[in-house]
Amino acid sequence: MTDVAQRAGVSVSTVSYVLTGTRPISEATRERVLTAMAELGYQPNAMARGLASRRSNILGLLLPLTGRSLGATETAFVTGATEAARQAGYHLMLCPVGADDSEELRTLATQRLLDGFLVMEVQLADRRVELLRELEAQFVLIGRTDDQDGLACVDIDFDQTVDDAVAHLVGLGHRTVAYVNHSAASLASGYGPARRTAAAFEAALRRHEIDGVMVPTEDTATGGRQAIREARERRPQVTGVLVMNENAALGILAELREAGLDVPWDISVVSMVTSEVVADLASPTLTAMTSPGADLAAAATRVLLRRLADGDCTTYEELLPCVLEVRGTSARPRKLK
Repeated sequence: MTDVAQRAGVSVSTVSYVLTGTRPISEATRERVLTAMAELGYQPNAMARGLASRRSNILGLLLPLTGRSLGATETAFVTGATEAARQAGYHLMLCPVGADDSEELRTLATQRLLDGFLVMEVQLADRRVELLRELEAQFVLIGRTDDQDGLACVDIDFDQTVDDAVAHLVGLGHRTVAYVNHSAASLASGYGPARRTAAAFEAALRRHEIDGVMVPTEDTATGGRQAIREARERRPQVTGVLVMNENAALGILAELREAGLDVPWDISVVSMVTSEVVADLASPTLTAMTSPGADLAAAATRVLLRRLADGDCTTYEELLPCVLEVRGTSARPRKLK
């Protein structure tokens, strides 16, 4: 670092600031330092920097993966967080740690390999949150618990998202709507998105004065097939379907097609918290409440970096709604045309 400083004509501390990003440096000075580093073939030793600063410049993304793979929507969260971390000079490490993996999380947090944590797939009462609080680790939730005191939470605005989806169907003339939620096990465990959307759906039915039914199902195409059959048995008059379960959405479309029903003219389908990639792959293409996953994860990462810099522990909440994008699966019901 001394050699780099001499060649660039700056102090050693300025070189350090360029490497760590801990203080603002003019672009011209930064370029001089980077040029000197390149000319000298200098590569900072990450481990030595970590020992000196007590920082690893690595963030952990806690994303449980048991029994599932990353779909396009989840991948958007990961890439959004990764890019925001990279822009700040940090790396992101994916840690498949769920609510029941307390010892694994304790090891990660106490060995100081990671500077802070982003927590995904949050339950309303999440053991990971209590453990991170106990260990006085810095973390931000991509989601929300029931008790948010002193927590930083960045989440989807599920109330607004569900109401906008229901309003879209009501505006087209649908008077009976089914909601295909995540599994019964997810609801029972207190999985935040499943529980919050269930409550939001009931509120939207009352607000718009329409009839409806919620059916939980597994996150599979088979689950979607079973759910739409059950919904139609319980509400034969159903003409609109909301689904927050991408794999199930594909099963719903297939089941309706095989039952001789025309989507969207017989039954409209709106997929919630869905990536544009998945929506465009479906046939017909899915009308969707598009997930703000990349933006939301990037925002959560920036909040975590601010808290790491200033030690802030105040309560913080930021909610982003999904945005309606009308495609090929929603229309005025045939019987009303």
